[in-house]
Amino acid sequence: MDDFAGTQAPRCRLIDPAESVAELERVLPGLVAHRLPTPVHIDWLRLEGLLGTALPADYKLLCERYPAFELSDFMLVGGPRPGAEAGWVQDAHEELEIVAEWCEDADVAVPMHPYPAPGGLLPWSTSSQGDFFLWTTRPSGPQEWTVTVASRNGAWWQYTGGAVQFLADLVSGVLEPWALPTVRPEITWVDQPGGGSR
Repeated sequence: MDDFAGTQAPRCRLIDPAESVAELERVLPGLVAHRLPTPVHIDWLRLEGLLGTALPADYKLLCERYPAFELSDFMLVGGPRPGAEAGWVQDAHEELEIVAEWCEDADVAVPMHPYPAPGGLLPWSTSSQGDFFLWTTRPSGPQEWTVTVASRNGAWWQYTGGAVQFLADLVSGVLEPWALPTVRPEITWVDQPGGGSR
């Protein structure tokens, strides 16, 4: 049996990171109210050195402009806090162990592997129900990475755009939420910055 539900594609893939973030702000009206007054400085060079790969620019821009937030009581969106880059990488490695198990158990036509395997899957978000949202890494570079959804119930599917555009298309209803609940365009939790070092 093939648990791969299929592939969905954006109408037009957004390449410019600022355009991707602007589209998410457009379809998620409450987001702009949480934009940080000054973008945070995340040491991406250190983080990417520890991780062993650069990350997509749309994701980095979103993390610099916004604190972590939750969509529709379901999906946690956010990245490393300044000064906590190593901890973020450590968490990613722990999640990769789970992804490795899921890849082994997945009954799909084309085997999947966790990062750092070529084309490996790298987590960028999770849901409150245990679903994973992963980048499908590509040797051509992080701007070409796409999204793979690994549902807790065993279904897998792909989206041929970037992570931020995926979020925009998911909350706007452009995407069919295969094996996921409907994600409403509302923010149900926001991490309040200021608790750590700046």
